[in-house]
Amino acid sequence: MPLQSTPGHASFDVAVIGAGVVGCAVARRFTLAGAKVALVEKGADILSGASKANSAILHTGFDAPASSLELELVRAGREEYLEIYKQLGLSLVRTGALVCAWSEREADKLEDIARQGRENGISELGLMTAAAARATMPTLSNGLVAALEVAGEHIIDPWSAPLAYLTQAVGLGCVFLRGTEVLRGEFDGRWRLETSAGALEAAAVVNAAGLYGDTVDERLGLGPEFRIKPRKGQFVVLDKAAFRHVPRIVLPVPTEITKGVVVCPTAFGNVLIGPTAEEQDDRVRATVEMQTLEALLARGAEIVPALAGIPVTAIYAGLRPATEKKAYRVITRPEKRAITLGGIRSTGLSAALGLARHALRLHEGFGATFAPPAPLPAVSVPNLTETCRRDWQQPGHGEIVCHCELVTRREIEAALASPVPPGDFGGLRRRTRAGMGRCQGFYCNARLAEMTRGRLATPLAVDEGRKP
Repeated sequence: MPLQSTPGHASFDVAVIGAGVVGCAVARRFTLAGAKVALVEKGADILSGASKANSAILHTGFDAPASSLELELVRAGREEYLEIYKQLGLSLVRTGALVCAWSEREADKLEDIARQGRENGISELGLMTAAAARATMPTLSNGLVAALEVAGEHIIDPWSAPLAYLTQAVGLGCVFLRGTEVLRGEFDGRWRLETSAGALEAAAVVNAAGLYGDTVDERLGLGPEFRIKPRKGQFVVLDKAAFRHVPRIVLPVPTEITKGVVVCPTAFGNVLIGPTAEEQDDRVRATVEMQTLEALLARGAEIVPALAGIPVTAIYAGLRPATEKKAYRVITRPEKRAITLGGIRSTGLSAALGLARHALRLHEGFGATFAPPAPLPAVSVPNLTETCRRDWQQPGHGEIVCHCELVTRREIEAALASPVPPGDFGGLRRRTRAGMGRCQGFYCNARLAEMTRGRLATPLAVDEGRKP
């Protein structure tokens, strides 16, 4: 099977492996610098792995390890996001967060968390009494002991951001090779990558393969310096009736293992409870267990009693590419012109743009230079959030296809005709929200199957339509 590229484009300056949020951000950054880039993804679409399931928080880094690379890159990524989100049509829901202590023991830790946050350069922090915290969020349980306000923690749309990054990259000439698995690679002055869709050459490689970061390093003959230890996180999404009760992100006092269970609003008008943190060996299947989900619902109702009894819209589980160490595993091998961005866990959405800039700086150490393109293409992805005017509120949208999420025919058709069209139903859902509402596609799937016939690599009729 030939490569999915036009003749003369099978040789690149940089091959980026993995089209999660980090890979999409890296592809954008290198194309902005003037490199000829191939983004290689074994799945049918972007965000086919770990990136499709997260809590969608734009972190400040207040609780990141002091003086760590993770802290540096979270802060850099957040700063760039705040610089570019408006021009790319992306969202920012300014909620702020409360780190809530539910016992005196947890309350004793808040001062240390605040001190670390200030040392990390985060100034918008404030210790609060329980009464003061409930004044900003009256629905919090009376069991609250104390809280730490982190004013800069916000919510974004986690799927439109990487789509915008890649759309801008494609507009600058990046070639997106989906359904293309890297099988092996050899370096002899240049990289030759054998893939499931043929061979390609590149002067350098960036491994952003997430859950398969160690496997890709092995296939490239790099000798992995870490092992992926998948960490499953289960989530519950509550109906939109819950949104008015949760105006802020509610964070737990973190442990050494996990940031813990979060109750937070989403940019789409729902409320999210999760994730769990469960070690497993399977890198593909992330099952949901009813007992765990019931425990999440119970915990959410303990934190915000008004959530008790509100219907569940969706349940899902995701895998995070954790490793043996609680740290990003960024490795550069100048002699082989290779960079590995591994172990990018729960803060990857926030750090992605920072990681991309960091990867470019590491690549500059290889001695390569590019000529930045001009002018830059204008890119603005459609708004999917409840914070701005939606397409169904505009004239001429054709019809409402998904009534739960008020998704229009015009939005579906625009996604299918876009520079980076969806490759499967999961991709269509993430681009439009179709099928993500109360009925989870029960009423609109037939219409969506009709509209997408022949246009998805994995047809809706056989696709796993209930995954995010």
